[in-house]
Amino acid sequence: MHHSGQAEGVKSAARVLDIFELLAQHPDGLSLSAVAAELAIPKSSAHGLLTTLLSRDYLRAGRHDRTYRLGARLFELGSHYIAGADLLTEGQEVVRATARACDETVHLAILDGDEVLYIAKEEGTNTVRMVSAVGKRFPAYATGVGKMLLAALPAAALDSLYPRDRPLAAITPQTITDPLALRQELAATRQRGYATDCEESTPGLCCIAAPVFGGDGAMTAAISVSVPSVRFSAERQALLRRLVQQGADQLSHTLGYHPGEP
Repeated sequence: MHHSGQAEGVKSAARVLDIFELLAQHPDGLSLSAVAAELAIPKSSAHGLLTTLLSRDYLRAGRHDRTYRLGARLFELGSHYIAGADLLTEGQEVVRATARACDETVHLAILDGDEVLYIAKEEGTNTVRMVSAVGKRFPAYATGVGKMLLAALPAAALDSLYPRDRPLAAITPQTITDPLALRQELAATRQRGYATDCEESTPGLCCIAAPVFGGDGAMTAAISVSVPSVRFSAERQALLRRLVQQGADQLSHTLGYHPGEP
């Protein structure tokens, strides 16, 4: 029976997952022949898979000679999942509380390539309709949350996302389209610790965004408050900035971030 490359690939992927699930039930480890027998797969296939997984730390040597058990890399992946789950649950609470405190729309977003992905949102009672929705993506350079997150990237990462010689698409007449102007804006954002967006992503709407840091000290998300530009007075801005920074700091703290530690 002839398999296409894709079918083989899918089969190997399924077998890898079967191996993880099998070894999860055998903490001391299993031998190659036990794995092959349990999963009813040829020893040669099992050997190839086990060797690959071992070399990438997904498996390690078992307690007995020539056996295999789950490796540290799986724990690392699991802890990333936990961090993400925490960000979402804790983030929703902070977003809700911040929105109630200012009666404006509040978002929590993460960076995914060159886009922001909104993962939580709470609307104020007197909102302008926004294009955002949970699970929706938006070009990062045009939003407050996006500029906050981009400000944390190293120069090389920015260069690959936004080549210096390529203008950016204008989403509104206010969008920053010059890649060098974007870099200046990101430098200023880094310096002051918050980002703004004035009608750059949605006409008639301004945002202030603050950074959320994880337990590892890296910026993992950003929280923003969006306000119709007619209500965006200087004193209102100062108040909203305080509120959104408090929310972001509280979420960072919940995620295990301790500022000032090396």
